[in-house]
Amino acid sequence: METLNVRMEKDSTTRTGETIACNKKEEPFVPLISNRTNYSEVPQHYVRTPTERPNLDEVVLSLHSIPLVDLQGLLSDSTRPQVIRQIGQACAQYGFFQIVNHGIPDVVSNRMLEVAEEFFSMPVEDRMEYYSDDPFSKTRLSTSFNIHKEQVFNWRDYLRHHCYPLEDHVHTWPSKPAHYREVASIYCREVRALALRLLGAISDSLGVETDFLDKALGKHEQHMAINYYPKCPNPELTFGLPAHSDPNVLTLLLQDEMPGLQVLNNGHWIAVNPIPNSFVVNIGDQLQVLSNGRYKSVLHRAVVSSSKARISIPTFYCPSPDAIIAPAPASIDNEHPALFRSFTYHEYYQKFWDRQLQGNTCLQSFSLAHQQQQEDSQLLENSTEEDDL
Repeated sequence: METLNVRMEKDSTTRTGETIACNKKEEPFVPLISNRTNYSEVPQHYVRTPTERPNLDEVVLSLHSIPLVDLQGLLSDSTRPQVIRQIGQACAQYGFFQIVNHGIPDVVSNRMLEVAEEFFSMPVEDRMEYYSDDPFSKTRLSTSFNIHKEQVFNWRDYLRHHCYPLEDHVHTWPSKPAHYREVASIYCREVRALALRLLGAISDSLGVETDFLDKALGKHEQHMAINYYPKCPNPELTFGLPAHSDPNVLTLLLQDEMPGLQVLNNGHWIAVNPIPNSFVVNIGDQLQVLSNGRYKSVLHRAVVSSSKARISIPTFYCPSPDAIIAPAPASIDNEHPALFRSFTYHEYYQKFWDRQLQGNTCLQSFSLAHQQQQEDSQLLENSTEEDDL
């Protein structure tokens, strides 16, 4: 296995050949944090500064920290309106909710979790066949978030691949474990069907046509990640993933029994406890734009544990790259002007990956208020230059 060396001469994280430079003391750095299991302490290049640490003692612990929605009610004309209201309230007030009776058989979800664990239990050399630090590779095993940009790394490895259209991508997925492609294919089909049901319900909650979001996404894309968060000797010093929002439309999260997801609500981090046979659903940045700010894409993060590794499997339901994203016309009136300019999803996604997870979203860069501020600043700068002549 190849190793990378951490050098201290530079202040920013760069990659030259097999070297990562970061603002830490020199010590070996392996491409995957899970390639070692004998950490007695967190390596320096994973340690956050005191002001950036998770402050785990301040996290709000509650049995039902985010709304729980029973999707069984969507199947009945008499109960569907009530469930639609619940989903709309959850999207507006939390940006997150958990769902039960969602229609995906437990055996499908459990087999996906099992094969995910099998993948990260394989020998290092088998896993490293899929390693890439190119964020635009459609199937890749990698670590942290974007090691080209980061000075401090995240306590996470992940396998990520595209899922839709399935026939375009399945041949690029890992061939080990031997049944990975079969299990993941069944899972991806089931999750896509669930995502489409949710998009219809969310459209109804916005008061637009049921197929509005379906049409707004163009040809649609679907990505999946398997996040592996190894045991960590000092969870209070680092993150699995720091605060961020998701760039896509909708995220559906399957997770094992280990807690780790935390959501920012009213200025407080609240822990989301896993519920057996459930999914966590969260609003992505594109849905905040399409709803003209009515529904919120909120910050969330993943913390790690010293007692056990954790696996989570998010499915990111996305527009196609050429889809033009803009506030729904029905969401705009004299009292509710458009908050965002139109853009292609490709433009947004490029900007998302070109930055670090900085505890905020890319949305500000696409807001009309931000655009106006830039134009005003440019006018002021031009006026100052003319005065100097």
